[in-house]
Amino acid sequence: MVHLHVNKRVTRRPPQIMRSCIHDHFHLAPSQEASQSFIGVNYGTIADNLPPPASTASLLMSTSIGKLRLYEPQPELVAALAGSNISILLGIPNGDVPNLASSPAAAASWAAANIPTTVPVSAISVGNELLNSGDPTLAPQLLPAMQNLLAALPAGSTTKISTVHSMAVLSASDPPSSGAFHPDLAGSLDPVLDFLHQNGAPFMINPYPYFAYASDTRPETLAFCLFQPNAGRVDAVSGLTYTNMFDAQLDAIRAALDAKGYGDVDIVIAETGWPYKGDADEAGATVDNAKAYTSNLVAHLRSQAGTPRTPGKSVDTYIFALYDEDLKGGPESERSFGLYKTDLTANYDAGLSKTGSTAAPTILTPSPPQSTLQPSRGATPTGFCQTTAAVPGSTQGQQVPLSSSCYIPAGAVPRRADAGTWQLVWFGVLLCMAMVAGM
Repeated sequence: MVHLHVNKRVTRRPPQIMRSCIHDHFHLAPSQEASQSFIGVNYGTIADNLPPPASTASLLMSTSIGKLRLYEPQPELVAALAGSNISILLGIPNGDVPNLASSPAAAASWAAANIPTTVPVSAISVGNELLNSGDPTLAPQLLPAMQNLLAALPAGSTTKISTVHSMAVLSASDPPSSGAFHPDLAGSLDPVLDFLHQNGAPFMINPYPYFAYASDTRPETLAFCLFQPNAGRVDAVSGLTYTNMFDAQLDAIRAALDAKGYGDVDIVIAETGWPYKGDADEAGATVDNAKAYTSNLVAHLRSQAGTPRTPGKSVDTYIFALYDEDLKGGPESERSFGLYKTDLTANYDAGLSKTGSTAAPTILTPSPPQSTLQPSRGATPTGFCQTTAAVPGSTQGQQVPLSSSCYIPAGAVPRRADAGTWQLVWFGVLLCMAMVAGM
C-alpha cells in the first residue's frame, strides 16, 4: 500500500489509504484562503438574469477562486476583473473554429479583437468537446485553427492554446491504469496531442462523477463519487487503491496520455460539478450532495494530495458553474449547477469564501434517490453525455452555445451502436460501477 505525502497544513487522509475512512476537518493556512491558482469556475451565459459584470467581478474577488473559464469572449466582464489577479481560460465556440482554420489572417483578426490585455489569459480553448460534437466537419479543422491561433499570439505570450474534450474520447478506463483513447479518433486526436506536447499546453477534459451515480444509485456508489468514506477499490494492474471517482477518472486520462507517450502533457479539468436540484427522476441531484461533492473536491485539491498515480500534484480544476442558467433546456438539473443564484446568494457553502469559514468535509448518510426507478447492477445505461446545439439569445445579441457538458437526451444515438461505444460514452458510469462492485 502506497502512502502519499500530505500537506501538513491540511489534515486530510491520502486518497488511497483505506484503514481510516474518517475525514478530519480541513484547516487552511491563511495563504490558502487567498485566491488559489488551481481552483477555477465556469461562467455560463445561457440565462436572461445574469448580474452586471461588476457584480460578478466583486463576487469572484470575495472568493478563493483564482481562474475563470469563459465559453466565448466577455469583454465587459474581463474589464471588470482588471487588477483582480484572476486569470482567464478563454473559449472559442465550435461555430467559430472553421473561420480560425481558414487562414492565419482570420486567426490574427480574432486574436486582436478578443484576447484581453488587462487580465492574464492562461489558455485559449479552441472549441468545447468538438471531437464528440456530432459534426464531423469540425474535426479536421481543429488543428489548423489551433496552429493559426498560436501563430497569432503576441511575441513572448505565455498563453497556451488547447481544446476541451468530453470523456467520450476514452475507449477504456476500467481499471484506471487501462485508460486509452478511442482508436476511431486517432486521426484527429493524435496530431492535437502532439501539438500540446510541442507547445507545453495542457490536455483539457470534462469529467462528471454525478452522471456515473445517476445510473447506479446504490449508497456505496454515492460515497465513492462524493469523496465520502468507502472501502476503496484496488486497481489490480497498478496495485493502486482508489477511494473516489474523480481520482479514478483523472488517472484513466493520465494513463491514456502516458500510453501515447505524452507523460509531460498536464491535465486540466475544464468542467466538473454536481447539480443541487433535479426532476423527480434525477437521482442524487440534491443540495446536500452538491455541497458534499464540491466542498470535498475543493478540500481534495487544496490538500495537494494528488491522485494515486500522480501523488502530490493538484490539477487545475474549473467547477461548473458560477451561476444557474435559467434558459437551458433539458431536465431541471441542467439549470441547477450554479454555486450561486443570479441574485449573488450561494446555493450552498462550497468552502470558497475568503471571509467565511472553510467548509468542513461533508459526510452524509446517503439519502434515497428521488426516483423509484433503480437501475439493476450492470444494467446498460440509456443515455450519454454530449454538448447541445446553439440557441439564440444573449445580452450581446449573439448566438450562444449551450455550455454545460452533459445531459441525458431522449432518443440519443451513440457514435456507433455497439457495446464498445456504450463503454466509450459512459466510461464514467462503467468505471464507477466497477469500482464499487466488490465493496
